[in-house]
Amino acid sequence: MSPHSDRVVLYDTTLRDGTQREGLILSLADKIKIARRLDEFGFTYIEGGWPGSNPKDVDFFEAAKSIAWKNAKLAAFGMTRHRNNTAETDPSMVAIVAAETPVVCIFGKSWLLHVREVLQATPEQNLEMIADSVAYPTAAGRETIYDAEHYFDGYKADPAYALATLRAARGAGARTLVLCETNGGALPDEVATIVRATMTELAGDEAPEVIWGIHTHNDGELAVANSLAAVAVGARHVQGTINGYGERCGNANLVSIMADLELKTAFEPVPSGRLADLTEMSRYVAEIVNIAPDDHQPYVGRSAFAHKGGVHGAATARASSAYQHVDPAAVGNVMRLVVSELGGKANTQLRAEQLGQQMDDIDPKALSQLIKQMEADGLAFEGAEASFELLVKRHKAGYERPFELCDYTVLVEQRGGAELLAEATVKVEVAGEILHTAADGNGPVNALDTALRKALGAFYPQLDAVHLVDYKVRILDSLEATGAQTRVIIESSNGALEWSTMGSGTNIIAASCQALCDSLEYAIWKTGAEVVRRDERHFTKASTKTAPAAGSAHSE
Repeated sequence: MSPHSDRVVLYDTTLRDGTQREGLILSLADKIKIARRLDEFGFTYIEGGWPGSNPKDVDFFEAAKSIAWKNAKLAAFGMTRHRNNTAETDPSMVAIVAAETPVVCIFGKSWLLHVREVLQATPEQNLEMIADSVAYPTAAGRETIYDAEHYFDGYKADPAYALATLRAARGAGARTLVLCETNGGALPDEVATIVRATMTELAGDEAPEVIWGIHTHNDGELAVANSLAAVAVGARHVQGTINGYGERCGNANLVSIMADLELKTAFEPVPSGRLADLTEMSRYVAEIVNIAPDDHQPYVGRSAFAHKGGVHGAATARASSAYQHVDPAAVGNVMRLVVSELGGKANTQLRAEQLGQQMDDIDPKALSQLIKQMEADGLAFEGAEASFELLVKRHKAGYERPFELCDYTVLVEQRGGAELLAEATVKVEVAGEILHTAADGNGPVNALDTALRKALGAFYPQLDAVHLVDYKVRILDSLEATGAQTRVIIESSNGALEWSTMGSGTNIIAASCQALCDSLEYAIWKTGAEVVRRDERHFTKASTKTAPAAGSAHSE
């Protein structure tokens, strides 16, 4: 690739720099899964790790030898040799070459502060270390990339020395020189100025042309902006991580950079043409690293194209570009209208239609006003869209609730230091029949949930597959202390679907019961469950309690 090309190669270091994020830990299997996904996506470079630093990375590169990579060249990462070693005898350098990757990335010091205080070397020793460390893998036939760590701080402190480190790497065979903004504190104009000055200075040498790269960190929340600033003045190799994972505040987010380049500039990112898969890829990696996707992440977040304000929702309904800088579909995302007290009838109607609920026989203005009042009373449909769907469904002509909760009791007891006991009894009515059941639980909400599902499970066996995935409680008016209004959001699943429901009140058990009932009603409606006939009904052994009311069914 010519250094003057408009193609910008993206170099992924999620498996190395990304794993330096606090709380992010990958198994060997995780690393292989992510590497395969990035390869399928079309990345040219995947930095797999630092084989001299830990056994897991050694194992990764060994496993990688048996994988047929379609697009990616794997890179092994490491630092320059120790000042007292030769490259051939330095354990880290030997491990890097032994990884047998087609690409090696070596980082070295550009800042005299690090040379003297961290490496405890002289400036001349550091230049020798850079040259030897680059020459060693180059002589072994590897494509060698040189990362100039702390380059921008080093350049500001002593431009001549920072440039000398690059000349040492280039002279030893590095054909990609990456300028690293390691501390994440530079501004885009500084980055652009220093990258341009560096390229101009080395262009005057009688030496082979190189590809210029950029590697930025996000401590000033400018990693993406700084990367794009470098590209604008000539960088054609950009290093970063998926979703911006990395140490401290993270690395440059390749997800955003890829979308920015392809949608907003004349530069072509490599990989290219895969933007429609960008959201899926981002969330796949988030799932593997076990970090919840950031709903507000640009381009791919769940809220990236969500409109809550009534003015925004109405305008977007008429013209999708009114409050959206790009088409959500271009990056594999979708536009959403958030139903809330801030929204108007357009938000309510369009969100209902997005969820498959036609509002032909419903007044959207009246429904919107009802939602505003309900939210003023503590309910919230953000993050509880199943409750919103049910609200719309209940306002449609002909809808009948599949059950009624007649009454319930929840008891919590602890006596004489014995184990805490929780028990719930519920009485439900389905198709004119009443069932009274009870259940124990490891807490009052668990007991209530179990009793409800046991009672309804007799009529709707499909509910046996429903289980609670998450349970969140939020205090709405903390000044009221233990008498505060409480909002409960429950996430449920039956293995095929996932949904969220909510309840609110000053009594946390009542709020939980409301959310639980919505969850079970939603499950019955969405699965099209029919009431089981009396002679086909079954009961679980744990569904015990009290005598049935007249004409009721009773579990034994």
